Amino acid sequence: FIELFTRLLRMASVMSALTPSPLRVAIIGAGQVAEKVHASYYATRNDLQMVAVLDSHLDHAKAFATRHGIKKAYQDLQTLLREAKPDIVSVCSPNRFHFEHVMAALEAGCHVMCEKPPAMNPKQADEMRLAARKAGKVLAYDFHHRFAQDTQLLRDAVQSGTFGEIYVTNALALRRCGVPGWGVFTNKALQGGGPLIDIGIHMLDAAMYVLGFPKVKYVTAHSFQRLGTTKSSGQFGEWDPKTYTVEDALFGTIEFCNGGILRLETSFALNIREQSVMNVSFCGEKAGATLFPAHIYNDVGGELHTLLKRDEADDQRHIRSMDAFVRHVQGEPVMIAYAEQGLVIQQLVAALYESSEKRERVALC
Repeated sequence: FIELFTRLLRMASVMSALTPSPLRVAIIGAGQVAEKVHASYYATRNDLQMVAVLDSHLDHAKAFATRHGIKKAYQDLQTLLREAKPDIVSVCSPNRFHFEHVMAALEAGCHVMCEKPPAMNPKQADEMRLAARKAGKVLAYDFHHRFAQDTQLLRDAVQSGTFGEIYVTNALALRRCGVPGWGVFTNKALQGGGPLIDIGIHMLDAAMYVLGFPKVKYVTAHSFQRLGTTKSSGQFGEWDPKTYTVEDALFGTIEFCNGGILRLETSFALNIREQSVMNVSFCGEKAGATLFPAHIYNDVGGELHTLLKRDEADDQRHIRSMDAFVRHVQGEPVMIAYAEQGLVIQQLVAALYESSEKRERVALC
Protein backbone atom coordinates (compact mmCIF):
# COMPACT_ATOMS: atom_id res chain seq x y z
CA PHE A 1 0.00 0.00 0.00
CA ILE A 2 2.79 2.40 0.90
CA GLU A 3 4.55 1.70 -2.42
CA LEU A 4 1.30 2.28 -4.37
CA PHE A 5 0.62 5.51 -2.48
CA THR A 6 4.15 6.73 -3.23
CA ARG A 7 3.68 6.02 -6.93
CA LEU A 8 0.40 7.94 -6.98
CA LEU A 9 2.06 10.92 -5.33
CA ARG A 10 4.81 10.87 -7.94
CA MET A 11 2.25 10.67 -10.76
CA ALA A 12 0.32 13.61 -9.31
CA SER A 13 3.54 15.59 -9.04
CA VAL A 14 4.39 14.88 -12.68
CA MET A 15 0.89 15.81 -13.87
CA SER A 16 1.06 19.03 -11.87
CA ALA A 17 4.39 19.89 -13.48
CA LEU A 18 2.96 19.22 -16.95
CA THR A 19 -0.05 21.49 -16.34
CA PRO A 20 1.07 25.11 -16.75
CA SER A 21 0.02 27.61 -14.14
CA PRO A 22 -2.42 30.30 -15.29
CA LEU A 23 -0.76 33.39 -16.72
CA ARG A 24 -0.93 36.27 -14.23
CA VAL A 25 -2.67 39.38 -15.56
CA ALA A 26 -2.57 42.98 -14.33
CA ILE A 27 -4.75 45.81 -15.62
CA ILE A 28 -3.62 49.44 -15.63
CA GLY A 29 -6.53 51.87 -15.62
CA ALA A 30 -9.90 51.01 -14.09
CA GLY A 31 -12.06 52.78 -16.66
CA GLN A 32 -14.75 51.73 -19.09
CA VAL A 33 -12.62 49.86 -21.64
CA ALA A 34 -10.83 47.95 -18.88
CA GLU A 35 -14.20 47.00 -17.41
CA LYS A 36 -16.12 46.07 -20.54
CA VAL A 37 -13.35 44.61 -22.68
CA HIS A 38 -10.17 43.53 -20.91
CA ALA A 39 -11.42 42.27 -17.55
CA SER A 40 -14.55 40.81 -19.13
CA TYR A 41 -12.47 38.79 -21.58
CA TYR A 42 -9.83 37.64 -19.12
CA ALA A 43 -12.59 36.38 -16.81
CA THR A 44 -13.72 33.91 -19.49
CA ARG A 45 -10.41 32.00 -19.49
CA ASN A 46 -9.28 29.47 -16.93
CA ASP A 47 -5.67 29.73 -18.16
CA LEU A 48 -5.49 33.36 -17.04
CA GLN A 49 -5.72 34.86 -13.57
CA MET A 50 -6.28 38.56 -12.92
CA VAL A 51 -4.05 39.34 -9.95
CA ALA A 52 -3.84 43.14 -9.81
CA VAL A 53 -5.40 46.38 -11.00
CA LEU A 54 -4.00 49.91 -10.87
CA ASP A 55 -5.63 53.31 -11.14
CA SER A 56 -4.59 56.85 -10.28
CA HIS A 57 -7.62 56.87 -7.96
CA LEU A 58 -7.08 54.04 -5.49
CA ASP A 59 -10.76 53.87 -4.58
CA HIS A 60 -11.58 53.22 -8.26
CA ALA A 61 -9.00 50.45 -8.36
CA LYS A 62 -10.38 48.86 -5.19
CA ALA A 63 -13.95 48.96 -6.49
CA PHE A 64 -12.80 47.44 -9.79
CA ALA A 65 -10.93 44.70 -7.93
CA THR A 66 -14.00 43.86 -5.87
CA ARG A 67 -16.22 43.60 -8.95
CA HIS A 68 -13.83 41.25 -10.73
CA GLY A 69 -12.48 39.18 -7.85
CA ILE A 70 -8.98 40.67 -8.11
CA LYS A 71 -6.94 40.32 -4.93
CA LYS A 72 -4.84 43.49 -5.05
CA ALA A 73 -5.48 47.11 -6.03
CA TYR A 74 -2.61 49.54 -6.52
CA GLN A 75 -1.88 53.19 -7.16
CA ASP A 76 1.84 52.82 -7.86
CA LEU A 77 2.93 50.87 -10.95
CA GLN A 78 6.39 49.83 -9.77
CA THR A 79 4.90 48.40 -6.58
CA LEU A 80 2.37 46.44 -8.63
CA LEU A 81 5.02 45.03 -10.96
CA ARG A 82 7.29 44.10 -8.07
CA GLU A 83 4.63 42.50 -5.86
CA ALA A 84 2.09 41.03 -8.30
CA LYS A 85 4.67 39.78 -10.83
CA PRO A 86 2.28 39.70 -13.81
CA ASP A 87 2.99 37.86 -17.05
CA ILE A 88 0.53 40.03 -19.01
CA VAL A 89 -0.33 43.69 -18.57
CA SER A 90 -3.30 45.46 -20.14
CA VAL A 91 -2.69 49.20 -20.51
CA CYS A 92 -6.04 51.01 -20.39
CA SER A 93 -4.85 54.34 -19.00
CA PRO A 94 -5.33 57.72 -20.73
CA ASN A 95 -3.25 58.18 -23.90
CA ARG A 96 -0.79 60.47 -22.15
CA PHE A 97 0.41 57.59 -19.96
CA HIS A 98 0.58 54.74 -22.51
CA PHE A 99 4.29 55.23 -23.14
CA GLU A 100 5.48 55.11 -19.54
CA HIS A 101 3.13 52.28 -18.59
CA VAL A 102 4.03 50.10 -21.58
CA MET A 103 7.75 50.73 -21.13
CA ALA A 104 7.62 49.85 -17.44
CA ALA A 105 5.67 46.65 -18.12
CA LEU A 106 8.08 45.55 -20.86
CA GLU A 107 11.07 46.28 -18.63
CA ALA A 108 9.47 44.06 -15.97
CA GLY A 109 9.30 41.21 -18.49
CA CYS A 110 5.58 41.37 -19.27
CA HIS A 111 3.66 40.90 -22.49
CA VAL A 112 1.50 43.97 -23.15
CA MET A 113 -1.88 44.66 -24.71
CA CYS A 114 -2.21 48.44 -25.03
CA GLU A 115 -5.31 50.37 -25.97
CA LYS A 116 -5.04 52.68 -28.96
CA PRO A 117 -3.34 54.93 -29.79
CA PRO A 118 0.10 53.46 -29.13
CA ALA A 119 1.37 56.72 -27.64
CA MET A 120 1.30 60.49 -28.02
CA ASN A 121 3.80 60.69 -30.89
CA PRO A 122 5.83 58.49 -33.28
CA LYS A 123 9.04 58.81 -31.26
CA GLN A 124 7.39 57.19 -28.27
CA ALA A 125 5.74 54.51 -30.42
CA ASP A 126 9.11 53.65 -31.95
CA GLU A 127 10.79 53.38 -28.55
CA MET A 128 7.99 51.07 -27.42
CA ARG A 129 8.48 48.91 -30.52
CA LEU A 130 12.21 48.62 -29.90
CA ALA A 131 11.72 47.91 -26.20
CA ALA A 132 9.36 45.01 -26.99
CA ARG A 133 11.86 43.58 -29.45
CA LYS A 134 14.71 43.89 -26.93
CA ALA A 135 12.64 42.26 -24.19
CA GLY A 136 11.45 39.48 -26.49
CA LYS A 137 7.86 40.16 -25.44
CA VAL A 138 4.61 40.63 -27.31
CA LEU A 139 3.38 44.21 -27.64
CA ALA A 140 -0.01 44.49 -29.32
CA TYR A 141 -2.51 47.32 -29.75
CA ASP A 142 -6.28 46.97 -29.50
CA PHE A 143 -7.16 48.03 -33.03
CA HIS A 144 -10.13 45.71 -32.76
CA HIS A 145 -11.95 46.58 -35.99
CA ARG A 146 -9.30 44.75 -38.02
CA PHE A 147 -10.29 41.56 -36.18
CA ALA A 148 -13.87 41.55 -37.49
CA GLN A 149 -14.67 38.69 -39.86
CA ASP A 150 -15.76 41.39 -42.33
CA THR A 151 -12.28 42.90 -42.34
CA GLN A 152 -10.59 39.56 -42.87
CA LEU A 153 -12.91 38.74 -45.77
CA LEU A 154 -11.93 41.95 -47.54
CA ARG A 155 -8.25 41.45 -46.76
CA ASP A 156 -8.44 37.97 -48.30
CA ALA A 157 -10.21 39.42 -51.35
CA VAL A 158 -7.44 41.99 -51.80
CA GLN A 159 -4.81 39.28 -51.63
CA SER A 160 -6.65 37.08 -54.13
CA GLY A 161 -6.90 39.93 -56.66
CA THR A 162 -10.69 40.31 -56.52
CA PHE A 163 -10.47 44.11 -56.66
CA GLY A 164 -7.55 44.52 -59.01
CA GLU A 165 -5.70 47.68 -57.98
CA ILE A 166 -7.55 49.65 -55.30
CA TYR A 167 -6.99 53.31 -56.10
CA VAL A 168 -9.54 55.10 -53.85
CA THR A 169 -10.38 54.28 -50.23
CA ASN A 170 -12.78 56.27 -48.05
CA ALA A 171 -12.64 55.85 -44.26
CA LEU A 172 -15.40 57.43 -42.17
CA ALA A 173 -15.54 57.75 -38.38
CA LEU A 174 -18.20 60.41 -37.88
CA ARG A 175 -20.52 61.47 -35.09
CA ARG A 176 -23.14 64.20 -35.33
CA CYS A 177 -22.82 65.12 -31.65
CA GLY A 178 -20.87 62.40 -29.90
CA VAL A 179 -18.35 64.20 -27.74
CA PRO A 180 -17.52 61.80 -24.87
CA GLY A 181 -18.80 63.27 -21.62
CA TRP A 182 -16.43 61.23 -19.46
CA GLY A 183 -12.69 60.74 -19.10
CA VAL A 184 -10.21 63.12 -20.75
CA PHE A 185 -11.39 62.94 -24.36
CA THR A 186 -11.69 66.73 -24.68
CA ASN A 187 -8.26 67.41 -23.16
CA LYS A 188 -5.57 67.62 -25.86
CA ALA A 189 -2.70 67.54 -23.36
CA LEU A 190 -3.82 64.18 -21.97
CA GLN A 191 -5.46 62.69 -25.06
CA GLY A 192 -3.24 63.98 -27.87
CA GLY A 193 -6.20 65.11 -29.97
CA GLY A 194 -9.89 64.55 -30.59
CA PRO A 195 -11.82 62.33 -32.99
CA LEU A 196 -8.81 61.51 -35.15
CA ILE A 197 -6.81 59.90 -32.37
CA ASP A 198 -9.91 58.41 -30.71
CA ILE A 199 -12.24 56.99 -33.38
CA GLY A 200 -10.70 57.99 -36.71
CA ILE A 201 -7.60 55.96 -35.88
CA HIS A 202 -9.75 52.81 -35.77
CA MET A 203 -11.07 53.16 -39.32
CA LEU A 204 -7.62 54.26 -40.47
CA ASP A 205 -6.09 51.06 -39.10
CA ALA A 206 -8.85 48.89 -40.57
CA ALA A 207 -8.36 50.50 -43.99
CA MET A 208 -4.58 50.18 -43.88
CA TYR A 209 -4.84 46.54 -42.80
CA VAL A 210 -7.18 45.63 -45.67
CA LEU A 211 -4.88 47.44 -48.12
CA GLY A 212 -1.80 45.67 -46.77
CA PHE A 213 -0.15 48.79 -45.31
CA PRO A 214 0.98 50.40 -48.59
CA LYS A 215 3.83 52.89 -48.36
CA VAL A 216 2.70 56.51 -47.89
CA LYS A 217 4.09 59.42 -49.89
CA TYR A 218 2.15 62.52 -48.77
CA VAL A 219 -0.48 63.51 -46.20
CA THR A 220 -2.79 66.52 -46.36
CA ALA A 221 -5.42 67.46 -43.75
CA HIS A 222 -7.73 70.18 -42.48
CA SER A 223 -9.20 70.24 -38.98
CA PHE A 224 -11.93 72.37 -37.40
CA GLN A 225 -13.03 73.39 -33.92
CA ARG A 226 -16.46 75.01 -34.34
CA LEU A 227 -18.97 73.06 -32.24
CA GLY A 228 -17.25 71.58 -29.18
CA THR A 229 -16.53 75.00 -27.76
CA THR A 230 -20.11 76.24 -28.26
CA LYS A 231 -22.16 73.17 -27.26
CA SER A 232 -22.07 71.37 -23.92
CA SER A 233 -24.12 68.17 -24.33
CA GLY A 234 -24.79 65.38 -26.80
CA GLN A 235 -25.48 61.67 -27.13
CA PHE A 236 -22.62 60.76 -24.78
CA GLY A 237 -23.32 63.22 -21.97
CA GLU A 238 -22.09 66.68 -21.07
CA TRP A 239 -18.73 68.42 -21.29
CA ASP A 240 -17.32 71.83 -20.45
CA PRO A 241 -16.92 73.90 -23.63
CA LYS A 242 -14.42 76.14 -21.81
CA THR A 243 -11.98 73.25 -21.42
CA TYR A 244 -12.60 71.71 -24.85
CA THR A 245 -9.17 71.79 -26.51
CA VAL A 246 -9.40 69.12 -29.25
CA GLU A 247 -10.67 69.27 -32.81
CA ASP A 248 -14.36 68.76 -33.68
CA ALA A 249 -13.55 67.22 -37.03
CA LEU A 250 -10.65 66.42 -39.32
CA PHE A 251 -10.59 65.67 -43.04
CA GLY A 252 -7.45 64.22 -44.58
CA THR A 253 -6.03 62.66 -47.73
CA ILE A 254 -3.26 60.09 -47.65
CA GLU A 255 -1.40 59.61 -50.94
CA PHE A 256 0.30 56.26 -51.45
CA CYS A 257 3.48 55.67 -53.40
CA ASN A 258 1.53 53.30 -55.69
CA GLY A 259 -0.69 56.20 -56.82
CA GLY A 260 -3.77 55.38 -54.74
CA ILE A 261 -5.36 57.61 -52.13
CA LEU A 262 -7.12 57.14 -48.81
CA ARG A 263 -9.55 59.85 -47.73
CA LEU A 264 -10.33 60.05 -44.02
CA GLU A 265 -13.23 61.93 -42.42
CA THR A 266 -13.66 61.91 -38.65
CA SER A 267 -15.64 63.96 -36.14
CA PHE A 268 -16.97 64.20 -32.60
CA ALA A 269 -19.44 66.90 -33.68
CA LEU A 270 -20.50 67.65 -37.24
CA ASN A 271 -23.82 68.67 -38.74
CA ILE A 272 -24.56 65.49 -40.66
CA ARG A 273 -27.79 63.52 -41.01
CA GLU A 274 -26.64 60.27 -39.40
CA GLN A 275 -25.95 60.07 -35.68
CA SER A 276 -22.87 57.94 -36.28
CA VAL A 277 -20.97 56.45 -39.23
CA MET A 278 -18.09 53.98 -38.84
CA ASN A 279 -17.18 52.40 -42.15
CA VAL A 280 -14.65 52.09 -44.96
CA SER A 281 -15.25 51.76 -48.70
CA PHE A 282 -12.79 50.58 -51.32
CA CYS A 283 -12.84 51.27 -55.06
CA GLY A 284 -10.76 49.00 -57.28
CA GLU A 285 -10.37 48.39 -60.99
CA LYS A 286 -12.38 45.16 -60.93
CA ALA A 287 -14.67 45.63 -57.91
CA GLY A 288 -15.51 47.78 -54.93
CA ALA A 289 -16.50 47.06 -51.35
CA THR A 290 -17.84 48.42 -48.10
CA LEU A 291 -16.48 47.06 -44.84
CA PHE A 292 -19.31 46.88 -42.26
CA PRO A 293 -21.01 44.61 -43.12
CA ALA A 294 -18.66 43.22 -45.76
CA HIS A 295 -20.12 43.68 -49.25
CA ILE A 296 -18.10 43.20 -52.45
CA TYR A 297 -19.66 44.31 -55.71
CA ASN A 298 -19.09 45.53 -59.25
CA ASP A 299 -21.13 46.80 -62.17
CA VAL A 300 -22.50 44.54 -64.91
CA GLY A 301 -24.27 46.39 -67.71
CA GLY A 302 -25.22 49.26 -65.44
CA GLU A 303 -26.57 47.00 -62.69
CA LEU A 304 -25.00 46.34 -59.29
CA HIS A 305 -23.61 42.81 -59.16
CA THR A 306 -22.85 41.35 -55.71
CA LEU A 307 -19.80 39.10 -55.37
CA LEU A 308 -19.98 38.66 -51.58
CA LYS A 309 -22.31 39.98 -48.91
CA ARG A 310 -22.72 39.53 -45.17
CA ASP A 311 -26.11 40.37 -43.70
CA GLU A 312 -24.69 41.74 -40.46
CA ALA A 313 -21.31 43.06 -39.40
CA ASP A 314 -19.31 40.99 -36.93
CA ASP A 315 -19.93 42.37 -33.43
CA GLN A 316 -17.28 40.19 -31.73
CA ARG A 317 -14.34 42.39 -32.74
CA HIS A 318 -13.14 43.21 -29.23
CA ILE A 319 -13.27 39.58 -28.16
CA ARG A 320 -11.38 38.46 -31.27
CA SER A 321 -8.71 41.12 -30.67
CA MET A 322 -8.15 40.08 -27.05
CA ASP A 323 -8.22 36.40 -27.98
CA ALA A 324 -5.63 36.85 -30.72
CA PHE A 325 -3.31 38.64 -28.30
CA VAL A 326 -3.50 35.89 -25.67
CA ARG A 327 -3.08 33.13 -28.24
CA HIS A 328 -0.07 34.95 -29.69
CA VAL A 329 1.46 35.21 -26.21
CA GLN A 330 0.93 31.45 -25.86
CA GLY A 331 2.88 30.86 -29.05
CA GLU A 332 0.23 30.54 -31.74
CA PRO A 333 1.12 32.23 -35.07
CA VAL A 334 -2.05 34.34 -35.22
CA MET A 335 -2.37 37.88 -36.52
CA ILE A 336 -2.19 40.73 -33.99
CA ALA A 337 -1.88 44.49 -34.33
CA TYR A 338 1.91 44.46 -34.14
CA ALA A 339 4.03 47.23 -32.65
CA GLU A 340 5.53 47.89 -36.10
CA GLN A 341 2.08 48.53 -37.57
CA GLY A 342 1.14 50.61 -34.54
CA LEU A 343 4.11 52.84 -35.30
CA VAL A 344 2.91 53.34 -38.90
CA ILE A 345 -0.56 54.33 -37.71
CA GLN A 346 0.96 56.70 -35.13
CA GLN A 347 3.08 58.30 -37.87
CA LEU A 348 0.00 58.84 -40.03
CA VAL A 349 -1.96 60.40 -37.17
CA ALA A 350 0.96 62.72 -36.40
CA ALA A 351 1.28 63.70 -40.07
CA LEU A 352 -2.45 64.42 -40.34
CA TYR A 353 -2.30 66.68 -37.29
CA GLU A 354 0.89 68.35 -38.55
CA SER A 355 -0.65 69.05 -41.95
CA SER A 356 -3.83 70.48 -40.42
CA GLU A 357 -1.83 72.76 -38.12
CA LYS A 358 0.64 73.96 -40.75
CA ARG A 359 -1.92 74.03 -43.59
CA GLU A 360 0.52 72.28 -45.89
CA ARG A 361 1.21 68.85 -47.33
CA VAL A 362 3.51 66.62 -45.26
CA ALA A 363 5.93 64.22 -46.97
CA LEU A 364 6.53 60.80 -45.40
CA CYS A 365 9.13 59.36 -47.79
